[in-house]
Amino acid sequence: MTYADLLPGASVFHDANPLVYHFSPHSGFAAACTHLVDRIERGELAGFTSPHILTEVAHRLMLFEAAAAHGWPHTKVRQRLQRNSGAFQGLTQFRAAVESVLNSQVRVLTIAPSLILTAADISRSVGLLSNDALLVAVMQTQGLTHVASADTDFDRVPGLTRYAPA
Repeated sequence: MTYADLLPGASVFHDANPLVYHFSPHSGFAAACTHLVDRIERGELAGFTSPHILTEVAHRLMLFEAAAAHGWPHTKVRQRLQRNSGAFQGLTQFRAAVESVLNSQVRVLTIAPSLILTAADISRSVGLLSNDALLVAVMQTQGLTHVASADTDFDRVPGLTRYAPA
């Protein structure tokens, strides 16, 4: 299933990658992800995400921005930033992207601390990494069943339908 298959009125939870692709115009998936965001902004779809997903978006966009700003190759950017704290000072786009989501029609759901244990159980039973399992736990708590993600690991989660950019 692709984003285009989401019917009007549907609720969809954003994983990090659609938002990263939306804010990265050089991505091959940027157009599809921007169209998904536009559908949410028009009220055609209800969009959701969570703080841990926004943190992941900020982290990935920060690395892309730092590589571009400093002319670094996309390998070992994190290590370069850790060794050069001054390299953070000019980075603004990653924050603007997160602020844009916070000011959009995408609803940011809270995470109860007890969901961390639920996520650990989901990790073990379905075979998901911790952040992905926490995403599933948040979705289940809210009764959401549609996730926008390029991550095929979500296909293993019973009762969840993954929608990909293409």
